[in-house]
Amino acid sequence: MTAVDHVTARACRVPTPEPETDGTLGWDATTVVVVEVRGAGVTGLGWTYADAACASLVEGVLAGVVVGRPVLDVPACWTAMRRAVRNLGRPGLVSCAISALDIALWDAAARSCGLPLCRLLGRVHDSVAVYGSGGFTSMSDADLRAQLEDWVGPGRIPRVKIKIGGPRDLERIALARETVGADTELYVDANGAYSVGRARRTAERLADWDVTWFEEPVSSDDLAGLAQVRASSSADVTAGEYGYDLPYFARMIDAVDCLQVDVTRCGGYTEWRRVAALAAAANRDVSAHCAPNLSAHAGAATENLRHLEWFADHDRIETLLFDGVLDPTGGAVSPSMSVPGHGLSVKEDVARRFEL
Repeated sequence: MTAVDHVTARACRVPTPEPETDGTLGWDATTVVVVEVRGAGVTGLGWTYADAACASLVEGVLAGVVVGRPVLDVPACWTAMRRAVRNLGRPGLVSCAISALDIALWDAAARSCGLPLCRLLGRVHDSVAVYGSGGFTSMSDADLRAQLEDWVGPGRIPRVKIKIGGPRDLERIALARETVGADTELYVDANGAYSVGRARRTAERLADWDVTWFEEPVSSDDLAGLAQVRASSSADVTAGEYGYDLPYFARMIDAVDCLQVDVTRCGGYTEWRRVAALAAAANRDVSAHCAPNLSAHAGAATENLRHLEWFADHDRIETLLFDGVLDPTGGAVSPSMSVPGHGLSVKEDVARRFEL
């Protein structure tokens, strides 16, 4: 069986059009660490949205335990990576590095078989529902309205999410509902900005605008707080995007209505599958957090998937850096069944401009 023979990693930093903020953080650029795996005459591609230090972790720590292993033995590669990082600590950047390499390995395995990635993973859905995500707290009302109108107008996306966690939250939620109309699902994300008391008071008001998704009302580390808000909220309370390993999700499962999973953080497609099974055992859906073009194949292979976050920043970056991106127009994406792997490739001339 043909083995993995080479692994490379590089970091690109892509500026935002203007500074952006949510309820707890501001940024003016996004770093994406791009990983490629060669073997069996194919190249597999993966990435993670994390610090450039992940590139050194991939090449300096993880590549050595992957090179030489059969291209199709991705779970064995993943297990070897997990063991290799024992003394480094799994959560955080280490898990992001594992995720990017695991995604690249699965892509290479699918390409070597001539199969679409979602088919190799075991396709369940022909298409995956998406929701438009952005609505940064730094946006003016005019810019927020324009983004929402673009999603529900030309984009025909029937689900949208805005950031909250500032002084004008209720005004912005009212503006969002007025803009998208009564038939569009409206979600909000506080990014852990609230105390339990403020989150519960806000939850009481969300029903006024038929908000059905209340993401990270308090810190995702405050499981008791999440459970308290959930008990008093008519909207589903959700969290999980900062999950880096299976035990994290196991601890969170009873505190939320829907478990959010980021395939570029949690440990790649290999860990995604285990998290989805954990959620299914607890009668919970999962929702894919960000990295939309990588998440789509995992989503199509997950029975208890609710939807995929079509995050504005990542949509812009992935369209800029990669060929083969999906089109969310109409509110759903369908991974190609005629292209092997996930069908994405690096635009080398563009990537070089942003490489660190």
